[in-house]
Amino acid sequence: MRLIIPVLVLSTSLLRADDRPNIFFFFADDWGRYASIYSDPDTPSLSDALDTPHIDRIGKEGVVFENAFVNVASCGPCRASLATGRYFWNCGSGAFLNGKGSDWTGHDDPMKTLPKFVDLLRESGYFAQSSQKTFAFTSSKPSADWKAFGKPDYHRYGLYVGAANNKAGRRKRHKEVLENSRREMQRVLVGTPEGQPFFFAFGSVNVHRPYLPDTGKELWGIEPDSLEGLIPPFLPDEHDIRRDFSDYLGEVQALDLMLGAMIEELEKAGELDNTVIILSGDHGIPGVPRGKTNCYDLATQVPMIVRWPGKIPAGRRVEDLVSVLDLGPTLLELAGVEPPASMDGRSFRKQLLSKESGWIDPARDSVVIGREQHVHLSRPGGLPYPMRAIRTKDHLYIRNFKPDRWPQGDPFDTAKTNDSEELYEMGKETGSGYRDLDGSLTKAFLLGHRSSSEAADTIALTLNKRPAEELYDLTEDPHQMNNLAGKPGAGKTLTSLRRRVKKLMKESNDPRLTDAFDAAPWISPKQNKK
Repeated sequence: MRLIIPVLVLSTSLLRADDRPNIFFFFADDWGRYASIYSDPDTPSLSDALDTPHIDRIGKEGVVFENAFVNVASCGPCRASLATGRYFWNCGSGAFLNGKGSDWTGHDDPMKTLPKFVDLLRESGYFAQSSQKTFAFTSSKPSADWKAFGKPDYHRYGLYVGAANNKAGRRKRHKEVLENSRREMQRVLVGTPEGQPFFFAFGSVNVHRPYLPDTGKELWGIEPDSLEGLIPPFLPDEHDIRRDFSDYLGEVQALDLMLGAMIEELEKAGELDNTVIILSGDHGIPGVPRGKTNCYDLATQVPMIVRWPGKIPAGRRVEDLVSVLDLGPTLLELAGVEPPASMDGRSFRKQLLSKESGWIDPARDSVVIGREQHVHLSRPGGLPYPMRAIRTKDHLYIRNFKPDRWPQGDPFDTAKTNDSEELYEMGKETGSGYRDLDGSLTKAFLLGHRSSSEAADTIALTLNKRPAEELYDLTEDPHQMNNLAGKPGAGKTLTSLRRRVKKLMKESNDPRLTDAFDAAPWISPKQNKK
């Protein structure tokens, strides 16, 4: 169906009594640290296969954070942490994915009462809106023009464009996706009442599975075998796994396309340079061992790119460690609003406004990461897999509190197949076992070939039970494959990082200290019988 897009005429900047900047937060589901701006000729990576000019523009005209992480690599808890500025473990029902398997009846749920940073922006005079998958806050009432403008008929790029019957159909659907992206920004520009700046969070679900097979190659020209040698070394570097990564990277390029359309609309309205643009994601790649739901870099490292001309010096790359947890306090400070004392996040306003690159504040030497429950039926009784971790410049330390549990969920029943197309079909679901690992061609390949030595080695390292402690030297072992915990020479570092994690857990009253996450209200026996 053809979209009728009203013409938006805003030849000059919106007249405002409030001279604070607009804020456009482009926050993509499952988008790990992948963009062509992250490509490094000295360190080959999957970003080498990407062409993301619009993402790159924001970085070149702003600042790129090289070491940005999430507090937890699971979408619901990450978003709860983002909204409140709190460690995910103190977000009540928000600590678990969607709160499924829990029952908070008769219990005080902190997630309902904790202040949300966007609500504070709204109360201070911002027009606040969101679209697609974002996080908790109360939207503002739009101007009267909003309803007349209509709502975008949104489509996920690969699933929609890739399903067209021919090239003409794909071109038509490609244009529709672009029009929808423009419409998202146009609605905000039209809906913002005169005299107010806006906060707009756009949460694309493009990169979230499932994908149509081979859309990375067919829609974006990312040849799977061009990724040979770039696949994480703990995975078999096989054609089917490269196909899977190609499709993922194609969806990252679709994100770039959407972003570009939105930037154009800001530019047409004269609002681009008066808008703080933030790009980030809620965790790393889904459906890949050591990705989403883990504490390794593949799961927790995300983009953090910010542009604000005249305020943020352009062309810089900052090494300081920052967390998505820190965004709320940072944006509140930029807007002149005092962050509440309840927030655990630390503003990185200093890093944004500095003229320096590299390491700016030596005190920003670590981020804290963790995890509890993802899919509530991954283990009998709905039990979580609890982890806490600390990531420094040189090391990653992980504490696995229940090493007797399966980290990616119990194996249950897992099918076998060696046929490539059967693997792709199986990869759309693969929910019978290891349920904390999303269905994917990579997962299906490993399970279908688990008798082969390469797949067996990957499964042993990534899906099997883990020791109580893990320690990795990131300088020598960037992919975190050689656990140094308990080995000669690692004792001092292990002790130091272990103490730091324990100290923070105590200071933040982490419920895991008493194993509270294994009982009501987080775990409901009635809802976890299957």
